[in-house]
Amino acid sequence: MSWRKLLFWIHLATGCLVGIIVLVLSVTGVLLAYERQIIGWADRGFRSTAPVAGAARLPMEAMMAGVTAQNAALPSAITLRSDATAPAEASFGREHVYLVDVYTGSVLGEGSRSVRSFFQKVESWHRWLGASNENRAVGRAVTGACNFGFLLLVVSGPFLWMPRRWSWQNVKPVALFRGGLSGRARDFNWHNVIGIWCAVPLFVIVLSGVVMSYPWANNLLYRLTGNEAPVQGNGPRAEGGSRGGQRAGGGEDTAPSLAGLNPLWTRAEEQTPGWRSLTLRMPPRGGGPMTFTIDTGNGRPDQRSQLTLDRRTAEVIRWEPFSSFNAGRRLRSWFRFLHTGEAGGIAGETVAGAASAGAAMLVRTGIWLAFRRLWRWRKRDRLATVFEEKRTAAAISNR
Repeated sequence: MSWRKLLFWIHLATGCLVGIIVLVLSVTGVLLAYERQIIGWADRGFRSTAPVAGAARLPMEAMMAGVTAQNAALPSAITLRSDATAPAEASFGREHVYLVDVYTGSVLGEGSRSVRSFFQKVESWHRWLGASNENRAVGRAVTGACNFGFLLLVVSGPFLWMPRRWSWQNVKPVALFRGGLSGRARDFNWHNVIGIWCAVPLFVIVLSGVVMSYPWANNLLYRLTGNEAPVQGNGPRAEGGSRGGQRAGGGEDTAPSLAGLNPLWTRAEEQTPGWRSLTLRMPPRGGGPMTFTIDTGNGRPDQRSQLTLDRRTAEVIRWEPFSSFNAGRRLRSWFRFLHTGEAGGIAGETVAGAASAGAAMLVRTGIWLAFRRLWRWRKRDRLATVFEEKRTAAAISNR
């Protein structure tokens, strides 16, 4: 058996094993491509309005007082944008995001719950096949294994279509769509053409998915850049889902109040004067340092920094701009945004969405090609059986 034939059978067997799960990952990837823009569009009606020209934003404690009282809980996260008309966002878990007027502190309303719920469900299917909390480890293991199998398909595909002699006459049938085809010839043409044009973005998307799925792949990334892999936390990771992270007061469950937030927020704003958004994730019960994510761009990792402040004194405990990361951490930061296409802005998200749609078509054409091959085998076996029966009958009748 030649190496090309061996590679073909590995490609075919792997595709049949992981095809359905890859189809789920691809379709959900398409749906998630413009999540940020769609949520922004759904919330476009909420705007902050200054009562008088040149009015300044309220201090953060006053700004969040109304929404905290309304929900009888502290927000799990607060986001403020530099746009003068953009409302502040107060998140209570992942399900509830309230928009607050930055000049009056009035609650403008709740962000589109249906849109956010839709994307959360799609993301749940993309990450762990919609499994419940107790089964998410199994779902993650399945999607991780199938994503790894998809990486094998993406890498082996170009070697299968690669012509033995390079010429435009040999490349054209597998590089361009051909009209007038049907059945097996059409599926074969589509499978090759889509695979060729989507190979590079799919390789980046799937490889980054493998790194995010497996600790050994993540650690290998650090080792290849000559850095020591960070120690993975062993504690459970919160996935949202609660109405609000902390109660505003009462009994032993009393959470850290908003008191003292003003100097912390002011210090965070002063750290990077050109910030476009500031996000604070409230610490768990008992207080502790306050960590701000400061974004000077539109979400790219190289435009993000983290600032950790002492809650009581507002002194800087840790300042981590992207430039301070080692090569391994920089590359790992990029991988998450390469996976979604956000590293390239709207153009990158479009490419990622188109590649995901192409992956869905690769699954469709690949499965149909496999079924047609199986059908030909069964038909050939039936014909061989009929022929053998006729030959046996003829031999008996001639005795």
